[in-house]
Amino acid sequence: MSSSSAPIAMILDTDPGIDDAVALVAALFHPKIDLRLVSTVAGNVSVDKTTHNALRLLHFLGASTPVARGAAAPLVRKLEDASHIHGNSGLDGYAFEEPTRQIVDGHAVEVMRDLLLASKEPIVLVPIGPLTNIALLLTLYPECKPSIARIVMMGGSAGRGNHTPNAEFNIYVDPEAASMVFASGIPIVMCGLDVTNRATLTAEMIASLPMLNRTGAMLHSLFQHYRGGSMSRGLKMHDLCALAYLAKPELFTTQACHVAVETQGELTRGTTCVDLANRLKLPANAEVCLEIDVEGFRQWFLEMLTHPAVP
Repeated sequence: MSSSSAPIAMILDTDPGIDDAVALVAALFHPKIDLRLVSTVAGNVSVDKTTHNALRLLHFLGASTPVARGAAAPLVRKLEDASHIHGNSGLDGYAFEEPTRQIVDGHAVEVMRDLLLASKEPIVLVPIGPLTNIALLLTLYPECKPSIARIVMMGGSAGRGNHTPNAEFNIYVDPEAASMVFASGIPIVMCGLDVTNRATLTAEMIASLPMLNRTGAMLHSLFQHYRGGSMSRGLKMHDLCALAYLAKPELFTTQACHVAVETQGELTRGTTCVDLANRLKLPANAEVCLEIDVEGFRQWFLEMLTHPAVP
């Protein structure tokens, strides 16, 4: 973990995605975070679209962070996307300018490897989409493990699912990858539906966004097309929770326990088996977020979005 004075070096692995856009703003502009790379993966929409969306967002935000294109499909399964939640493009609702720069050369997994091995300090991986790229990195290049400080991920649930009765979307899309990551031995923080379903923006907060800045107006437009909750009852900021944990972990209550991923079940594919009571008598492999200070999260969101560096 970085000292309190030094920003936390991180790689954001993402599948933008409307709530990913909010997380990217935090990753870029929060003073406690040093974003080194944006890697993309198929998930909410195809990897071609998620990569284009990452470039569009970074262009809008005036950021030069490199973008690397990652896995186009889960390890062994056909992609099932979430365009019904995020729109056909993944970022429906705002007319972005077309980006003027290209992605970096090489597959995202190789770009991550090179960045990790060249870094003078361990880097935090923050995957907020399916875990395909992370599983490939750890499997193909295990020499990178000492250079990974920890993994702070959005995914999973200690209770019910949001894509199937038991499974959260990111884990469901590539359960084999998720299983490999949880078995990797790297310290993991799991920000799952237990907290992300409660990490909402109120209707009043959403209505105020266009008055805050150009980025607030952009997010407000995207939110009109987001199906993660509703504009009247509140919108769920799933992916932003991983960034909130990284920047302000005191907002969360966690428990160390063993997490396993169901890959075989016909009805339970992608379920995260979170052994809160230690019934399996297996060593803990994750810190699982179980509670969140909702009002504190909302205040943190507004502070983050109104930081002077945010356009």
